[in-house]
Amino acid sequence: MASALLNSPTYALQPAPEQVALQTNYITNFNFLNQYLPDTYEKEFERYGNRTIASFLRMVGAEMPSNSDQIKWAEQGRLHIKYVSVGTAASAADDTATFQVNDANVTYVAIRVGQTVMIQGNATGVFNKAIVTAVPSATTFTVAFYEAGGLAVAGTGAGNAQFTVFIYGSEFRKGTNGMVGSLEAEDSIFSNSPIIIKDKYAVNGSDMAQIGWVEVTTENGATGYLWYLKSEHETRLRFEDYLETAMIEAVPADTASGAIAAGFKGSEGIFYVVNNRGNVWGGGTPTTLTDWDTIVSRLDKQGAIEENVVFVNRGLSFDIDNMLATLNGYNGSGVSSSASFGLFDNDINMALNLGFTGFRRGYDFYKSDWKYLNDPTMRGGLSNATASATGTITGILVPAGSTSVYDQIMGKNAKRPFLHVRYRASEAEDRRYKTWITGSAGGASTSDLDAMEVNFLSERAVCTLGANNFVLFRFG
Repeated sequence: MASALLNSPTYALQPAPEQVALQTNYITNFNFLNQYLPDTYEKEFERYGNRTIASFLRMVGAEMPSNSDQIKWAEQGRLHIKYVSVGTAASAADDTATFQVNDANVTYVAIRVGQTVMIQGNATGVFNKAIVTAVPSATTFTVAFYEAGGLAVAGTGAGNAQFTVFIYGSEFRKGTNGMVGSLEAEDSIFSNSPIIIKDKYAVNGSDMAQIGWVEVTTENGATGYLWYLKSEHETRLRFEDYLETAMIEAVPADTASGAIAAGFKGSEGIFYVVNNRGNVWGGGTPTTLTDWDTIVSRLDKQGAIEENVVFVNRGLSFDIDNMLATLNGYNGSGVSSSASFGLFDNDINMALNLGFTGFRRGYDFYKSDWKYLNDPTMRGGLSNATASATGTITGILVPAGSTSVYDQIMGKNAKRPFLHVRYRASEAEDRRYKTWITGSAGGASTSDLDAMEVNFLSERAVCTLGANNFVLFRFG
């Protein structure tokens, strides 16, 4: 009788008598059909550390509500009067002369009869002092010179930009009437519009019930074996970063742009405002004290804010460190040849600290590394630290403290940080940072969608007050 036990399939014998390292001697396929388990690192390794880049606005600004589609504020104009594009047809040595003011946006000169002025040639630097004797028209004035030699430099035409003129006082004869006319204070009106920023994370109900073998970890310390927790939290972190980077990079849409045609308006971000109304260092990174003296000289002509924070990329940070380190050299015998820094004078037997947190040169400058400019997924990935590509931003100088402005929404003067964010809010709606859950999973019961959708929304704008006190460092 034939055996009921079939030969195929049968048991297998695979002897390996040789001591040879073959592929078949090692387990390479770990799956549920294999009785052996791999050693697993359940916890994710945080190889990029803290991946968020937001912190800049939290350090230098504040947040406050706004309830309008437009935010407007007034900034003080100059107290004293100066014109830099003035011309005349008068000849050299004339005792009197009529000058015409050609400065942009000047429709009526603020110069009155009886005021004394200084008139300097823009090319030669030679100056006269004179008294205003008449104001013939809205943009012209006539003077009589105090010097016996009259006009020092011959005029080249009333419409030219040959002279600079500023008022330094007045003089009247005895028994005469007072000053004719008065001056109104001049303000500069600025505005910005908030933009709506959104994001969303969605996960279906089945995946929410699926446990994984990887223990996920998020930047806020949350842990677990549900993968959607990680994805949802990373969406939240990414949205929070965008709340800051949108305020930094936003630009208003041009009139004839495609964005305007599509119904979008944009907003004025910090870089845009400082590029247009602030100070720009076009040499990439200032590397010498002479460079910083040039910056200090410009700040003298602006608001002269005593304390400033310089947010820098790695290249500008090293350039500042190297500049300051040259003031602390040692000669061959290890004896300091100039200044020594630090509590223990950076003794040569100690671990040397090659970094500086700040310095004083006319004003106080505090240095802070800005992760946004170093992060390879953001501006840090556009070029390396030493690149000189036109437009590469290496840092920004931000004045510390607050300034007083007239808030047109509030209708009164208010103290505001130089940088601050205005978000839309009222008693019924707060749009600073909205998040809500929709669907039918994860506790939500708003629809029959078998998923959880986490929605994020904010409506905000950044206000850059006193942009003339900021300095943007860039190439080109």
